[in-house]
Amino acid sequence: MVFADLFFLFVFLPAFALCYLTAHIIDKRHLAINKLKQVNTCKNWTLVAFSLIFYAWGEPVYVMLMLLSVLVNYLMGRIIDREHKHRKFALIVGLVVNIGIIATFKYLGFFAQLLIDIGIPVAKPNIALPIGISFYTFQSISYLIDVYRKVSPAQRRYRDLLLYISMFPQLIAGPIVRYETIASEINNRHVTAQDFADGAFRFMIGLGKKVIIANQLSLISTQFLDDGFSSLTTAGAWTGLAAFTLQIYFDFSGYSDMAIGMGRCMGFHFKENFDHPYCSSSITDFWRRWHISLGSFFRDYVYIPMGGNRKHQALNIAVVWALTGFWHGASWNFMLWGIYFGIILIFEKHVVLRYLWPKCPRPLMHIYSLILIYFGWALFYFVDLSQLTKFFCVMFGGSQQSTDFVARAAIFDHFWIWIAAIIFSMPVRGWAARLTTRISRGHEAIEQNIFLVVRIVVSLVILTFSVALLVGATNNPFLYTRF
Repeated sequence: MVFADLFFLFVFLPAFALCYLTAHIIDKRHLAINKLKQVNTCKNWTLVAFSLIFYAWGEPVYVMLMLLSVLVNYLMGRIIDREHKHRKFALIVGLVVNIGIIATFKYLGFFAQLLIDIGIPVAKPNIALPIGISFYTFQSISYLIDVYRKVSPAQRRYRDLLLYISMFPQLIAGPIVRYETIASEINNRHVTAQDFADGAFRFMIGLGKKVIIANQLSLISTQFLDDGFSSLTTAGAWTGLAAFTLQIYFDFSGYSDMAIGMGRCMGFHFKENFDHPYCSSSITDFWRRWHISLGSFFRDYVYIPMGGNRKHQALNIAVVWALTGFWHGASWNFMLWGIYFGIILIFEKHVVLRYLWPKCPRPLMHIYSLILIYFGWALFYFVDLSQLTKFFCVMFGGSQQSTDFVARAAIFDHFWIWIAAIIFSMPVRGWAARLTTRISRGHEAIEQNIFLVVRIVVSLVILTFSVALLVGATNNPFLYTRF
């Protein structure tokens, strides 16, 4: 089950909303009668139940794996929190279990194939990858480390830790939510009308990004990148990669918007995961804006403990980016992708940001960033390195034709999609807010009314177009669910 799906939008989500509202009423009654301090007991059970149903819809076999993983983290967290003499040992056990789970399901086949390639005969396991395992495993790791560092206290209820790990808005494709971010909101959250309105609008924005823009761009990218290169022209290669460059941003940021929006509607305040990354003026700036939750994870739990900027900076960056590439998939292309950006970042730290960035015009630095990002997505897309090599050959003139009707049609027949994607990859919401403030001339009531009308109109337009596009759609997955 995915968010951009008619069943989710018109069956699962309304059923959850009805049950969650009922649970809210029951919690309020218990609070009034028994003077309870905890006001979210029924709501939490409802959220856990629907989260497990959501996950079991696509991965029924692996629900038990997640439940057992949460149990181990719960027990280790309690031991760590008790100032027990074995707290460090408990942390190590917890980390080994979490890393062991992701290594078994995500990387065992890769290493088995590696041994086979060097002549060591081993059986290659055929294990299906559980959806979202990279995300909920990293959340578990951050939980244990934060408890060990005394950033957050250990969760005393298994149910509440399960809620944190399995919460369906961010379960299968992030953002990677830190426990400290929502620890206080698990049992003490309150939803205002403004929270709900902001969350619902954010969800609609994410839905529009995914269905109206990303899905249409995927038709273009797959047309040129998936059908072999025998008839691919140079223009087609450049067009296909440009479509994927925009597609992956709108697909993943759309999912993050929907997750953040649903969390907000329930009283959870997830941190931002994207900040208009294609507006960056350096690759360093780009990775501060793209998949912020993953970048902050590696920064706080790997880069800084290794020495950060204080010592061995180049080595630390190289290690972090090798791990970042490998996190995305058990394939050499992801390793190459991570090494590619690691080298660029090391070069930027020592040369570009120190000598060139202060002197170069910002538009020139922006173009420099986009070019490097663009070629990086080619490394990310092609798992088969021989296909990657062929693709680059076609891009740089190694085809029979430089252009053809198909490449021109992909641009001109979908012209509005390209324009919309370019415009909405920029901070349009900020511009719109400033324009509204100018129009209202400081009158808060007028400004609020303009915002309300615009939000209602935009939401209805997005929902109408999205439903129309989803009717009859056969393939609608989010790209990052496979990681």
